[in-house]
Amino acid sequence: MPKTPPEQTQAANPVPTSRDRAPARRVALVGFGTVGRPVAKILCERSDGLLRLTHIYNRNVEHKKQPWVPDDVIWTEDFPAILKSDVDIVIELIGGLHPAEDLVRGALDAGKSVVTANKQLIARHGPELLQLASAEGCQLEFGASVAGGVPVLPALRTGLSGDRLHGIAGILNGTCNYILSRIETDRIPFSEALEEAQARGYAEADASEDLDGGDARAKLSILALAGLHVRVSPADIRARTIRTIDAVDFDYAAELGCTIRQISRADLKETTLFAEVGPSLVPVSSPYGRVQRNLNLVLTSGEYGGDMAFLGAGAGGYPTAVAVISDLVSVAENLSAGPRPPRPLNLGSPSVSCDFETPWYLRFWVKDQPGIIASLAAVLSAHQLNIDAVLQKPGFDKNALPFVITLEACRDSQLHPALQEMSAQSFALRPCLCLPILR
Repeated sequence: MPKTPPEQTQAANPVPTSRDRAPARRVALVGFGTVGRPVAKILCERSDGLLRLTHIYNRNVEHKKQPWVPDDVIWTEDFPAILKSDVDIVIELIGGLHPAEDLVRGALDAGKSVVTANKQLIARHGPELLQLASAEGCQLEFGASVAGGVPVLPALRTGLSGDRLHGIAGILNGTCNYILSRIETDRIPFSEALEEAQARGYAEADASEDLDGGDARAKLSILALAGLHVRVSPADIRARTIRTIDAVDFDYAAELGCTIRQISRADLKETTLFAEVGPSLVPVSSPYGRVQRNLNLVLTSGEYGGDMAFLGAGAGGYPTAVAVISDLVSVAENLSAGPRPPRPLNLGSPSVSCDFETPWYLRFWVKDQPGIIASLAAVLSAHQLNIDAVLQKPGFDKNALPFVITLEACRDSQLHPALQEMSAQSFALRPCLCLPILR
């Protein structure tokens, strides 16, 4: 058979040249801090011709300039000038709601796609911003807003889009997980674990947003948006603090084959979303129990695909920057495919409830006297609550004695009135600590 000459083969299958490729998408970076700097570093080191950093916006920009940034990158404090430029994609990494919301809206209104890691912005305004992006023919990506470098949001929006998810749960706050892991490992006081987390840079000087669940419930709201296709305000999700956890609680949890973690969970059942964030007992052998230090874990439950797990570094400059760059690549490739017609989000608006039905761990601190167990049992019996076990470790001062009662499964709403009565007893030194037991 005759052979095709090499020159004809090359002509039939030409190798793409730089002239054939679409021009690099022009990128403006808003924010040059913990995440912004690594994002800029990665963009400056890329050589695939897909993305080109053209602008860096920040306050006091003269003090931010770095010699490794190419000379043709424009450093600016003038955001309107970016909107008037030929920038294709804006990266928002300044965080918070103000002025981030105005900047993102301005970029989308100008027809520029946006990539953000701003969990508070997406948790509160994600649905309307997604609708605005669709209407303007551009894109909004926020894969770095939950679990940092763990690609859970892209997986929910693409990799698991063929499933029908009904549950999402996880360890979403590395600060809380670090603190609880340290108390568990060395049985140190909560205050000492918090100070250590702050010294290592895992916790802010005011760590309330982490400790009291605000950070995790914002992330849970985003996960519900991306995975369960419902809109839920973070304010509608109950958050319980981890400040009430003592080292002794890990001793009692160990007696039950468990440990303690801050768990965020959302279960969609018909028109109700059961959701909450707070410390919970989880089996030591479970995926939750094996997550140590400042790692994040997300578990999904689907009708067809069953359970999936995502584990990795939930914070840090470079892990989060990788998630941002991944979103940028996705946006750039989609832009090259041409404009997409607007499409509705079709989000549900379920009622939100924290009325989960689980077994419960009740820890009391009391001044010892006869009849304590009988008094508590009477309260529980009056509310049709069944005791599963009573645990009391020896060696404690009788004037400040901790002990634990575990209950068989019941609803949160059934338990709450009994908790108020038990905490009001004359022998109670502190309010009863109540934690769900997740088996």
